[in-house]
Amino acid sequence: MSPSVSPRFFTEKEVARHCSKESCWVLKGTRVYDVTGFLRMHPGGEALILRRSGKDISPELEGPPHRHSENARRWMEQYYIGELDRDSTEYYTEKLRKRGSSQKQTEETEEEEDTGISKCSKVDDEKDLVDWNKPLAWQVGHLGEKYDAWVHQPVDRPIRLFGNDFFEANTKTSWYMVPAVWMPLVIYLSWYCYSLLAQGSTRVFLTSDYSIPIHKYCFPLIFLVGMFLWSFIEYCIHRFVFHMRPPAHNYYLITLHFLLHGQHHKSPFDGSRLVFPPGIASIAIGAFYLILKQLLPEGLAVSLFVGGLCGYVVYDMIHYYLHYGSPRKGSYLYGLKAYHVKHHFEHQRAGFGITTTFWDHPFNTVIPEQTF
Repeated sequence: MSPSVSPRFFTEKEVARHCSKESCWVLKGTRVYDVTGFLRMHPGGEALILRRSGKDISPELEGPPHRHSENARRWMEQYYIGELDRDSTEYYTEKLRKRGSSQKQTEETEEEEDTGISKCSKVDDEKDLVDWNKPLAWQVGHLGEKYDAWVHQPVDRPIRLFGNDFFEANTKTSWYMVPAVWMPLVIYLSWYCYSLLAQGSTRVFLTSDYSIPIHKYCFPLIFLVGMFLWSFIEYCIHRFVFHMRPPAHNYYLITLHFLLHGQHHKSPFDGSRLVFPPGIASIAIGAFYLILKQLLPEGLAVSLFVGGLCGYVVYDMIHYYLHYGSPRKGSYLYGLKAYHVKHHFEHQRAGFGITTTFWDHPFNTVIPEQTF
């Protein structure tokens, strides 16, 4: 909300009425937030917010179990809709009297007064580093040394990359396009590999005189090895390509980074850009296939490839679900969702595993457990 616009005022009863999935409001002090659109995105599940609808969530933001990051607080400001009418209730007068003002709150207030900028300020089109009314692809390269900090301050708003409608449309993909395009190929190649191995002609030569036959019953194991191999490739791409630090003086590398992954960190809940467009993905998939074909016998190479391709489909589906799904608390996907949201909002230089956190351990990029 722009400082020049007077805030709306709500009574405590008005806020309390908004306590459902269709309309959920919460308070932070005397500030009122409509978090309806955030319910399914919340890493702890929508039930945690619904239980606190109409109430002050300041204690939960401060923790325990954990203190929410500055990015999370900044993100919340996008849902600010007004203020609590102090004259309509004595609730906050009594609450503030009991709580008092902690030294921490005083220091934060003094810091905000000194800088003139709130740490939790809502994204303001007039003050932001880019013009949100224009395509961003050709703007971000000019941010220079400010790019890294800017791109890791997420917002809940759509991003337009290109002015041309055709190019823009090709940067967006519905989640179901990934299994629709690639799973028929996975099924066909699985049948092809099994048939090829059944012929008994696939052998791995360890020396010119000694070789090991690859039996058809080995296909499931080779398939799983391919999926495991993909999980390592997934980690490497995410860490070393998607999270490269482009030089501040290089316009083109900054632009490339933003197109590959930066736009996802800037707008992590843009549902149209959570999976890879099949056309672009086919380039990497084709390269993976050709490398395996050069290194291994055909039956073994294609069996590994199809397992890796299936792993890729699983990866894209899980990634989409981690942003938009509501996994059951205590489940494997619940832990992954919390882990991935931490990567987006607080630990962008760690937590690179998506389908599994396995590779974060040997490479020492695990997000510390105490931050959950």
